Amino acid sequence: MEAVDVRGKFVWHQLMTRDVPGAKDFYSRLVGWKTMHWPLDPAYTVCHADAGPVAGIMQIPSDLPSEVPSHWLQYIGTRDVDSTAQAAVRAGGSIVKGPSDMQGAGRYAVLKDPQGAIFAIIDPENAKPEAAGVPPPLGAFSWHELATSDNEAAFAFYSGLFGWDAMERMDMGPLGVYLIFGEQGVQRGGIYIKPAENPGPPSWLPYAHVPNADEGYAVALSKGAKGTVPPMDVPKGGRIANVIDPAGASFAVHSMGAVPKAAPAAKPKAKAKPKPKAKAKPKNAAPAKKKSPVRKKVASRVAKAKRGLKKIVKSAMKKYRAAKKKSAPRKKSKSVRRKK
Repeated sequence: MEAVDVRGKFVWHQLMTRDVPGAKDFYSRLVGWKTMHWPLDPAYTVCHADAGPVAGIMQIPSDLPSEVPSHWLQYIGTRDVDSTAQAAVRAGGSIVKGPSDMQGAGRYAVLKDPQGAIFAIIDPENAKPEAAGVPPPLGAFSWHELATSDNEAAFAFYSGLFGWDAMERMDMGPLGVYLIFGEQGVQRGGIYIKPAENPGPPSWLPYAHVPNADEGYAVALSKGAKGTVPPMDVPKGGRIANVIDPAGASFAVHSMGAVPKAAPAAKPKAKAKPKPKAKAKPKNAAPAKKKSPVRKKVASRVAKAKRGLKKIVKSAMKKYRAAKKKSAPRKKSKSVRRKK
């Protein structure tokens, strides 16, 4: 069986948090995921969308410093984890966790780019091919955004590792240039320069596809999240909103604006001809039945025959009366004698 092409695709997302039970409840309500224990490791939670598993939730390991906040980690696909890790180091990045095998998942490594953003790479054991030209289903991840100190340098780094293309550079005015990247004609996300007032190092932000970003934002706030970007429209349709979950991890939701199909132009209706007013019918009169063309023709012939027969009878009666009159004996007239 031919291996699925995973290079440069975001194939997995993992939340590392200090409150697993709270995270399970929060994201189930926000995105609609169903959470289940992973059979190979009951301590690991797998989040399922309708289309299948899309993310994992795990406790931050105890050997990490206490100041490490809860965060989302993006896994980008490659078919050669070791070579990709070495290439990242040569390009100015560093290795956080060296290449390792994980049963049931694949070979992976955790890296840091030259500007300081952490990400992971993976050669997944069970990868599904993407449906061409179809937007991500609900509950899946639809966008990935990197806030960094140098967007062009960061793009050059990732492009060298994964073959990403710069698909568009949008001038955002005071916010600078928003660089949209992708591969094989598919947009994957954007890279922009992090504003100075935003605390923390450069980092990746995942966007989950939800039915309604405004409702998702309201649900997040009601569950204890902090709003960072209230619902707003984005170019080319759709709305987004950004929050920090109750444990401190940044997250975003994205509802896509569906473009309705243009309805076919309605054909102009022909103007109805005014109907002649029907003559008033006498009360209790039975409605006249419409005759079919054949019936009309037969009725016409019958009427004609009746008229002809009437003429014949009339003529015969006339001749009969004349003949009878001729043959009748004449009465003698009585003479009147006059008196002398």
